[in-house]
Amino acid sequence: MQGMTPQDVEQALQVLGLDIEVIIFETSTATSQMAADNVGCELGQIVKSLGFMIDKEKPLLVLASGDQVVDDRKLATLLNVGRKKVRMMTREQCIEILGYAPGGVPPIGHRQSGFDVYIDEQLQRYQTVYAAGGSSQAIFPIELETLHLITHGIFTDVAKG
Repeated sequence: MQGMTPQDVEQALQVLGLDIEVIIFETSTATSQMAADNVGCELGQIVKSLGFMIDKEKPLLVLASGDQVVDDRKLATLLNVGRKKVRMMTREQCIEILGYAPGGVPPIGHRQSGFDVYIDEQLQRYQTVYAAGGSSQAIFPIELETLHLITHGIFTDVAKG
């Protein structure tokens, strides 16, 4: 299955009525640290869009702060399932469900829809955050309040520690 592109993310932003441009870098933004280095922002301002499968069949998207690690125990408790029922999506599942390979998954513009989105409350430290734009070299800036509105995400504590 073919992955989607930064142009798909730009189109999704336009459909949402947002005048936000996806920035393409010459170097990789695949990790939070690489993204922060390219953008010139704090590590915590990077939004990691992480796909999870719950009980092997229910997709879930977690938008986590770049300086945090998602705690699968907290996710399991939140979803009222055993910890072993919470698994990161495989690369194939990311492309099939979200439309993008890991390292470039945006918080919007996915191939499928209808799954829950949880937002790491640690992101509330920032007004402006930076999310992947559909490839491992693409990022876009967005106000956290806007990100919350367009994803219909639920703020919650999903970080380890």
